[in-house]
Amino acid sequence: MEDAPLASLSLTHVHYNPADRLSYLCAWLALVPQGLCVVYATLIWSNREIEIIMMFAGQIACEAVNWVLKRYIKEERPREMHGKGYGMPSSHAQFVTFFSVSLSLFLLFRHVPHPTETHTPFTFFQRFVLSLLALASAAAVAASRIYLNYHTLKQVLVGCAAGFIFAIVWFGFTTYLRRAGWVEWILETNLARLFRVRDLVIQEDLVDSGWARWEERRLRRQAVPGKKSR
Repeated sequence: MEDAPLASLSLTHVHYNPADRLSYLCAWLALVPQGLCVVYATLIWSNREIEIIMMFAGQIACEAVNWVLKRYIKEERPREMHGKGYGMPSSHAQFVTFFSVSLSLFLLFRHVPHPTETHTPFTFFQRFVLSLLALASAAAVAASRIYLNYHTLKQVLVGCAAGFIFAIVWFGFTTYLRRAGWVEWILETNLARLFRVRDLVIQEDLVDSGWARWEERRLRRQAVPGKKSR
């Protein structure tokens, strides 16, 4: 009996024109969703912030909506594309749009960081500029899908619209969870306390996480005569 032919895990497999530098850049932009998943996992594991957990849950739900839409619409990809699967709407466009819009909504309407002795958080204008950069980056990823012939313009625009709408809906849903006290209730559960889930990023900057305590400890060591840090 002959062995079955090997299959290809096409999660990070991207077709591009090696003679075209812009096509090469677009190939790297196609890996942004995978990179963002790594960022999500790293932040959740290192910070245990419920805000990041809720945003990641929304990202997964948005991907599930895309999966359903593709199999309901069943629109083929461009003929020049060598891959497989339906193309409407673009999952890349929907993914990065949800992320950038959710991040922007958080920075502009939910994140109110307080200054500390060791750190001055971003102003509202700086957070606004950061939001614009996130949206511009999402637009670049979405445009790369058209340039690489993975999707048509219509498929990308519908993906962006779906990601935008779902981000607004999810932000409204998480806002309700906060105002109704459900987030506080979750944080008091034994499971949340077991995994040390917290809710500090609303008022504290992640950059300042633990830094104030470290500075206090460092200055205390320096104040002790004859004691040097190693």
